[in-house]
Amino acid sequence: MSKRSGDIARQSRETRLRARVKLDGRGRVKVATGVAFLDHMVEQAARYSGVDLTLQGSGDVHVDTHHLVEDTGIVLGQALSTALGDRDGIARFGSAYAPLDEALARVVLDLGKRPFLSYNVPLRGRIGSLESEVIEEFWKALTIHLGATIHVDVIRGRNRHHMAEATFKALGLALRAAMTAGPGPGVPSSKGLLG
Repeated sequence: MSKRSGDIARQSRETRLRARVKLDGRGRVKVATGVAFLDHMVEQAARYSGVDLTLQGSGDVHVDTHHLVEDTGIVLGQALSTALGDRDGIARFGSAYAPLDEALARVVLDLGKRPFLSYNVPLRGRIGSLESEVIEEFWKALTIHLGATIHVDVIRGRNRHHMAEATFKALGLALRAAMTAGPGPGVPSSKGLLG
């Protein structure tokens, strides 16, 4: 496997973000985007995946949080994809359930470079300063730029914070499983290539 680290910067008229990730880390995480609930969610995913992550930035939140949330998914996905390199020797597939009080979420993913998102998360309304509907934009951007098939399901729940947080914890656990060493060297595909 490669050095398994990635460093991505993105600057536009709407946002400025930088993500640095080390896959074989110790779960050291520092996230500061200016949107507290987004930071909390990304921190949960990173900690439960076991990676080291530094993600910092800002955006035009005086307009709306949409651009910052989406671009955070872009830079995180690109940093993880860079760290995975050719994905030689990884398990590739991962799945996890995560509860948080009354909420239960499931994430199933494939790091096979075929972006697809199935998002079944019934979130409506604000969580802190964040419109919860915009969280789906993070997942879409992450899916595309990580090169992953991701199925996200909230199986049950009532509290918006609990439901959202359960999905991010499940994401971290599923990523941990998928990024670990697989059954042997080589690209984990019967075709001999991913994508």
